[in-house]
Amino acid sequence: MLISVFGIALGLPFGIALAVIRTSKNRILSRSADIYCAVFRGTPMLVQIFVLYYGLGQLSIIRNNPVIWWIVGDSLHAAILAVILNTGAYTAEIFRTALLSLPRGLIEASQACGLSVWATFRHVKFPLAVRQALPAYSSEVAIIVKESSLASTITVLEITGYAKRLMSETFAIMDIFIITSAFYLMMNVISLTSLKLIERKLSFGK
Repeated sequence: MLISVFGIALGLPFGIALAVIRTSKNRILSRSADIYCAVFRGTPMLVQIFVLYYGLGQLSIIRNNPVIWWIVGDSLHAAILAVILNTGAYTAEIFRTALLSLPRGLIEASQACGLSVWATFRHVKFPLAVRQALPAYSSEVAIIVKESSLASTITVLEITGYAKRLMSETFAIMDIFIITSAFYLMMNVISLTSLKLIERKLSFGK
């Protein structure tokens, strides 16, 4: 739950920031954000976790930096960071698409009314983009919850990690897998129901 909560809470604003950068007129910033998203969307999250935890841990410059080592050297922290970086790339694509799909007339009307670029984004573009992006982002939240199970590959004892330990002790493989699936299903039902309620509250009909 910690991995999922931190992944969503920090990955969402990070992804929105990336989406804004990708739609900016600064070609260097937008291209850099595009490359970042392409790398993290084009490689498996399991590989990303291994690179962060095992790969970066081999570099002396990382081990000698107490702040970075606190993040990378701890398996739970590394797993949370991997989820944030990964979901940030997917969230950026979701919100970039939502921002680009907004009617141009609304943006021009807000600018004609004298709103600044920041005020236009805060009062017009962002609220409308959230409404457009919520259905697709709900799927990303479900993926985050399920991908948190990959943390067990770097010795994090989350749900799947404990399930593996119990299976080696009791050999009740089917029972433990069913219980494990029920935990993930329960977390996803709660998350998706909450997002559905938010989506309904923010719907254009309301």
